[in-house]
Amino acid sequence: MLSDLLRWGGKRSSQTETTGDAPAPRGEEPVIPSKALPKFLSAIRRQPGPPVLLDFGPVIGANVAFFGERLGCKLFIEDLFADYDKHARGGTLDALAATFPSRLRHEDASVDGVLCWDFFDFLTKPASQLLARQIVRVLRPGGAVMGFFCTSAVPRTAFTKYEVVDETAMRHRYHPGIGGARMPLLNRDIIKMFDSLIVSDSFLLKSNTREILLRRKA
Repeated sequence: MLSDLLRWGGKRSSQTETTGDAPAPRGEEPVIPSKALPKFLSAIRRQPGPPVLLDFGPVIGANVAFFGERLGCKLFIEDLFADYDKHARGGTLDALAATFPSRLRHEDASVDGVLCWDFFDFLTKPASQLLARQIVRVLRPGGAVMGFFCTSAVPRTAFTKYEVVDETAMRHRYHPGIGGARMPLLNRDIIKMFDSLIVSDSFLLKSNTREILLRRKA
């Protein structure tokens, strides 16, 4: 079920690079440059008509304003991190993946862009495959998917709120959720999961996070 529907009016392939800054010490909220975000925005701007976006993170007022002003889009907030948190606290994480089809009840080819943030890092490989299938199903031709993928496993880490500062940077904010284990996906696994999409851009940050932009051919 859709957690929130926010509609705002307003203005209407490269290889791996190394960019970005290492995370700041605990307690600070660093602003991290992003190479994938401007590419994502450019792809959405080329879509015909008012674009439709899915955001897998929590409601962040600055992001709602940013995407409304820059894209004049319809934004669906699908807080999958809250779903994960609920299942983790209840000891039912194994049941999370089965909720994705009913959770993302959007019509086929009805969405122009998906902001996954780093949600895939917290999923098992089978769960990642199920979620990727739903993303591919709802994405329109020409649409884009932006995700952040870790490159090494971490036994437990907190979630992060990604607040868009401008078209080239994001603030990494504290998230009160329980967090979980990070599980890296190999490049070939990501490509296979999104087998009908293409990896348009991939950037390796100094923090060893990969920013990946996937596209569906127009």
